[in-house]
Amino acid sequence: MSRLNFTLEKEASGSSARAATFRTLHGEVKTPVFMPVGTQATVKSQTVETLKATGSSVLLANTYHLLLRPGPEVFKKFGGIHNFMKWDGPVLTDSGGFQIFSLPGERVMNEDGARFKSYVDGAMFMLSPESSIGMQKTIGSDIMMVLDQCIPSTAGYAEAEVAMELTHRWALRSLKARGDSPQALFGIVQGACHHDLRKKSAAFLRELPFDGLAIGGLAVGETHAERYEFTGLVTQHLPKNLPRYLMGVGTPIDILEAVHRGVDMFDCIIPSQLAQRGVAFTSQGKIQLRRAVYKFSEAPLDAKCDCHCCKNFSRAYLHHLVKSDELLGWQLLGIHNFAFYHRLMREMRQEILHGNFLAYYERMRPELMKSDEDNPVNPPKKLRHGKPKHLGDYDIVTSEQGFSSIRQISSGEVMHSVSAPSDEAQRLYVGQSRLAERLLKSSAGGEAVSGASAGGDGAARELVIWDVGLGAASNAMAAIQCFESRYAEKGGEALRPLRIVSFECDLDPLTLAAKFPGHFPHLRHGAPHALLESGRWRHASGLLEWELLKGDFLTFIETAVEPDVIFYDPFSAKTDTGLWTAEVFARVRARCGEKRAELFTYSAATAVRVALLAAGFYVAEGVGTGPKATTTVAFARERRETDAGVWPEARLLGAEWLARWGRSTSKSPSTLTEAERVVFEKRIEGHPQFRAVRQS
Repeated sequence: MSRLNFTLEKEASGSSARAATFRTLHGEVKTPVFMPVGTQATVKSQTVETLKATGSSVLLANTYHLLLRPGPEVFKKFGGIHNFMKWDGPVLTDSGGFQIFSLPGERVMNEDGARFKSYVDGAMFMLSPESSIGMQKTIGSDIMMVLDQCIPSTAGYAEAEVAMELTHRWALRSLKARGDSPQALFGIVQGACHHDLRKKSAAFLRELPFDGLAIGGLAVGETHAERYEFTGLVTQHLPKNLPRYLMGVGTPIDILEAVHRGVDMFDCIIPSQLAQRGVAFTSQGKIQLRRAVYKFSEAPLDAKCDCHCCKNFSRAYLHHLVKSDELLGWQLLGIHNFAFYHRLMREMRQEILHGNFLAYYERMRPELMKSDEDNPVNPPKKLRHGKPKHLGDYDIVTSEQGFSSIRQISSGEVMHSVSAPSDEAQRLYVGQSRLAERLLKSSAGGEAVSGASAGGDGAARELVIWDVGLGAASNAMAAIQCFESRYAEKGGEALRPLRIVSFECDLDPLTLAAKFPGHFPHLRHGAPHALLESGRWRHASGLLEWELLKGDFLTFIETAVEPDVIFYDPFSAKTDTGLWTAEVFARVRARCGEKRAELFTYSAATAVRVALLAAGFYVAEGVGTGPKATTTVAFARERRETDAGVWPEARLLGAEWLARWGRSTSKSPSTLTEAERVVFEKRIEGHPQFRAVRQS
């Protein structure tokens, strides 16, 4: 029998949305419900009093962080988290599974659990299903979560199945560890973006005596469409008599879509995180208070909101606080954002109970995706005076989301047209290559792929990045910022030398962008200006060098220093055809020498992947970015089972892709003769990567 006394009050007509009530050890909860994230027994910038005033009823705390600091002894002393932080309402604790997922280079996982090093004092910890539940018991939360293995939602089938099975075994151990504790315990459905695995996981967990079930492994790489699809799939296979919790989601529109698909509970850092950045959710759309348009505005933040922030302060004052980086600005915008979220939850619950949810859902979908209607963000108009925002064949364009990019006028192609340049650089290149991990001398994982064959002290060997297509330096500066962050955190003694080699034939995009650092914040740094002036920049530590090879990339391939990592980001094959051929990629692969190098690129085009395969690369799907469901990762050498991998979740193209390629109109370059085409296609089919496909 459930420890939560869950009562399903009403299901919406024409929708899977539902309103329910359950009772915890510290009070009643009405759903749908949003839980502010209080990672370390505090919601950032908020007090218990401000949280209650906004309508918060349940808080989320983090087992991993609380285990490391203040530690279990403190909670034993205070009798649990409620007395410790003076919050008398329900608390849900996550298990630490996501934090383990976020530390790929700092932990070792096996059947027992995860062994990791504390970021507080360097001590080693073992987090197992039993120790996670033990810590959650000590914290005294109302709802505990099982320890699970979280992996990217884009992971391949085999990896997702292994992680799901481990999660199931850990779920059984977590239940046993819970024993007769009165605290509720939720299981977590895993299976990445694979329909049958999600169904299998839900079927397994719903037969166990859990008090609720969560949907894990989403909001970690999939597209919005995939998130909505798999949320709806899982809820269809969960019991109606237990609460359903979608972990780590999300934006207001994400929550509306998930409630429509039958989810009851949510948590996310977005309300507080965006408040820190000066962003507020309002009835007129999402507002960025840093914008100068609000400098003299006497209007309240949101005239339809009665929170403390909106009743007492003008947009002008909030703009001033945000621009001054005052903590009060973060707090006030946080108060408003939490009030907005909780009001959204109350409205959805009321519409479900009154039988009007479907109409509400249709009305609110466009409402929750708006930007400020009174002050829309438009591309800035060219001014008669001041600096012109174009240079040569390039100009600056600003998206509806407020970020700026460089456009080539002749082709119309925009560098980073959908995602902010810095965001795409971080996700696609720096994050996916795990640069932060590989910069450490102690990192064995990065060297297993990229340097073990170099001989000697591989971990201390210089790490070389080829930045092909410098553009406005988004990718190179993201790598530099990663290095500087690691340097500040670890000190120079812990880091390997880093060399960034940028290739570019036209410096107008960087020259133009550097004139407008307000549009391109990543250029508020001395490095790109030094590069433009002398073609070279060196970090004060001497551990980082950035050099420019100006001219045609093709003339430098055989003479540039051998790469470990390649950020391949020239204009598309349509605009820059000569850089995307099998012949060019073959030269790049040959230049990698004996290094087990990797190439990362935004393109997921069949023609590009075919060219990489023909050149001898091993090709995999990379993370999605913007509207792209996948990108491409290419390995210069075959990956061994002993390789930790720079992005081990990369799914090598296999039978499914080979079948699609067989039906494609881009099977081979159009310039080939019929005889050459036959030879070319046999080369692809005979690639060692598809050995298993041929044997099956």
